[in-house]
Amino acid sequence: MNMPYRPFGRTGEKVSILGFGAMRLPFLEGRRELIDVPLATKMLYYALDHGVNYVDTAFPYHGASFDGTPGKSEGFVGDALANGGYRDKVLIATKLPHWAVHSREDMDRLINGQLERLRTDHIDCYLMHGMGKEPWEKLLGFGVLDFIEKIKADGRARFVGFSYHDEPQNFAPVVDGYDWDFCQIQYNFLDIEEQAGAAGLAYAAGKGLAIVIMEPLKGGRLATPVPAPIQQIWDGYPVKRSAQEWALDFVWDDPRVSLLLSGMSTFEQVVDNVQIAAGGAAGALTAEDHALIAKVREAYKARIVVDCTGCRYCMPCPQGIDIPRALAMVNDAALYENLVEEKRGYGMMTSMGGALASACTECGQCEEACPQLLKVPEELKSAVRLFE
Repeated sequence: MNMPYRPFGRTGEKVSILGFGAMRLPFLEGRRELIDVPLATKMLYYALDHGVNYVDTAFPYHGASFDGTPGKSEGFVGDALANGGYRDKVLIATKLPHWAVHSREDMDRLINGQLERLRTDHIDCYLMHGMGKEPWEKLLGFGVLDFIEKIKADGRARFVGFSYHDEPQNFAPVVDGYDWDFCQIQYNFLDIEEQAGAAGLAYAAGKGLAIVIMEPLKGGRLATPVPAPIQQIWDGYPVKRSAQEWALDFVWDDPRVSLLLSGMSTFEQVVDNVQIAAGGAAGALTAEDHALIAKVREAYKARIVVDCTGCRYCMPCPQGIDIPRALAMVNDAALYENLVEEKRGYGMMTSMGGALASACTECGQCEEACPQLLKVPEELKSAVRLFE
């Protein structure tokens, strides 16, 4: 079982096509900040011992309060890699939390704290976390370009990139804002037109950036359990792969992708993903395979229950509710029949400062602005019922 490797853009590095994401580690007592260290360490070491050489973490993962207090993921990664010579065998990726930046000095303070938690003198792949139009403009105003040049010059970061969460039209300005080494985008066979999407992937690759894919399984939603009508489509095809394999192979089929990240929560998931990665190859899917995936994509879309296009004309909400995101989670609960994952995402959204859907006062401002003529307050009640 051999792990395939691909070039990491123009950096000269080769990376495993499967990266270890440290965002969904196993935890105890229902508390994300209480990482199950023995099990998580076993999972990480298994991945590294089977060829994975890219580990992705971030400031907020596993229990950050989003008030400047970091989560526990970076510390876990640092402690685990400090043993057995693992640090020298991997590329560590972590991210600058733009919401905790209020000055140019904050950037240095944050990365220095990350270096300490990661128990290293350099971060191989440093990202501006969750870029979009507003976060990027905010960081530019605080002198982020000077910061990037300084950390590359003094060796605190080897390669610099960004992760992206915004509308498609805002992607190119971030790509063009600096001579990046790489970018990290959400991409899977459903999200070909969401966020950066397929067009953004092509644009960044055309600029020479290494492409790191996050959410190839949409947080596990595209893996088991699969809604029965969707599973019937997979089962009716002569080539037999698990839903998880189809989703991962879709991403690896694109030669412009350097690696994908999987945020694994169980040891079995690590074993499965390592095994699947051994067969991951660019151009391996046939035209018939892609037609099948397109059929599954349309079957998923047919399950949408709220006709929200995410245009955001309803924003800003006077009560601070991220209406499009809340409605997207209502749709995802119907699409994937995975209420646990949607509740987790809803909790993360509200912990980052977003208001609960139940804060809606039914003022009607959103209904007046909605080009789809949705009864938005009524739709938000679905989010309250499902997630609160």
